[in-house]
Amino acid sequence: MKISIERAALLRAVAQAQSVVERRNTIPILANVLIEAEGDTVSFRATDLDIEVVDKAPAKVDRAGATTVGAVTLHEIVRKLPDGALVELTEDAAAGRLEVRAGRSHFSLATLPREDFPVMATSEYTANFSAKAPALRRLFDKSKFAISTEETRYYLNGVYFHVADAGGTKMLRAVATDGHRLARIDEPLPEGAEAMPGVIVPRKTVGELRKLLDDDEAVIAVSVSETKIRFATPEITLTSKVIDGAFPDYARVIPEGNTRRLEVDASDFAKAVDRVATVSSERSRAVKLQLDEDRLILSVTAPDSGNAEEELAVAYGDEKLEIGFNAKYLLEIASQVDRENAVFLFNTAGDPTLMREGDDASAVYVVMPMRV
Repeated sequence: MKISIERAALLRAVAQAQSVVERRNTIPILANVLIEAEGDTVSFRATDLDIEVVDKAPAKVDRAGATTVGAVTLHEIVRKLPDGALVELTEDAAAGRLEVRAGRSHFSLATLPREDFPVMATSEYTANFSAKAPALRRLFDKSKFAISTEETRYYLNGVYFHVADAGGTKMLRAVATDGHRLARIDEPLPEGAEAMPGVIVPRKTVGELRKLLDDDEAVIAVSVSETKIRFATPEITLTSKVIDGAFPDYARVIPEGNTRRLEVDASDFAKAVDRVATVSSERSRAVKLQLDEDRLILSVTAPDSGNAEEELAVAYGDEKLEIGFNAKYLLEIASQVDRENAVFLFNTAGDPTLMREGDDASAVYVVMPMRV
């Protein structure tokens, strides 16, 4: 194999590949990226056995072929090469080496045989559809903060991606919860997605997927089966196993009868919560909300370091209420609001609270209160 490729194209492809690779693994080949050159393109494939990413880049292929080389090392080398450099990759199969040349720089890297590289088995997908990058970005970005990190409840370690009924209209929905907070985000259902099975997309996959969704003009081809999900652009294909488990009935958690309505400027609210939480050494310290006629008092009491209080002008016309929340959870939910105002709907101090972005029902958040 012998190819010439621009540094920028090589860096983009290798960066995506090396981020999938697990730093600590007992199988040496999994630390490598499989480089395959043919025609006028070169593809870079990396896997951790649960996720596989294939990134294609244009290149001048003098001699077709394939080899595997350490993904992290190759990425570090390319990252440190000067902008605009032309990188030449030449495989010396007899010596088991890949020669990397750019200008006056020369590296010789150890390779492993391509035959040892595990390629993820192809799946028969039950649903294939296309979705615009901004729609997928919104679904996953707004829900991922609520993914659980508790390994024992593995079925909560991802985003539940499924087709749901919202007021008689079928929607594409993403839901995540860790038992303390919940995010439910809807987008119009793309054509061809009706038969999609509900799947739990793992946390790591959600993080890798984000790199495909930066281009607002991009259209992502999505394929879903009971066991796998695939997201593809013309250059990158990300395939992942889904979490084998049943996502809980989240609809039971979303309160229906919360009538006490607070409307507040989302940005002012987030900044005020952040300020009063400063006196607390623990990020999980409860923030107390005292609600009265068009007035909200936020307060934190930390016996070892002090107290803090801040008042905000809000729209609230119901009876007085005192309720406490984890400061970190409030900040995360408030930071999801794209519109100017956040609407909180309360019942009592012990019941879950609902939060929406203005009157938009396509993004709904639930947060459990704390005793204060």
